[in-house]
Amino acid sequence: MTNYLSKGSTVTGAYYANELRELHEALKSKRRGKLRRGVFVLHDNAPAHTAGVVTSVAAEYGYELLPHPPYSPDLAPSDFYLFPLLKEHLRGRQYASDNDITQSVEDFLEVQDELFYHSFLQLLYTRLIVHQTGIQKLQKRWGK
Repeated sequence: MTNYLSKGSTVTGAYYANELRELHEALKSKRRGKLRRGVFVLHDNAPAHTAGVVTSVAAEYGYELLPHPPYSPDLAPSDFYLFPLLKEHLRGRQYASDNDITQSVEDFLEVQDELFYHSFLQLLYTRLIVHQTGIQKLQKRWGK
């Protein structure tokens, strides 16, 4: 599930709660077993993510919200896994419009193999064997 916020818009509690609803629907249709085993949500402690409407929707779906230490935005798994790979894909290219950038991101996501989406750890070991894995970095930062 990928959504793009239009230029000049702000993520609010209502917007993010709707994202969780869309996530739930996507999981129901694509990954039903994930719902039975439980869903963990790790997001930062931005007001939109901790809003009452968001915690209500998460509770309604039985999602477990993982605590995120204050002032620790660097714990996001996407910072250790997704964004470095996406930056590598986008690096050195020129874009004429926001739509061109969006299309480039979509192209990147479409060509990723199953391991990209199913097993961060396995993918990192096979593609980035020389580097400390993103999940290990996350685990180390979480411990701090």
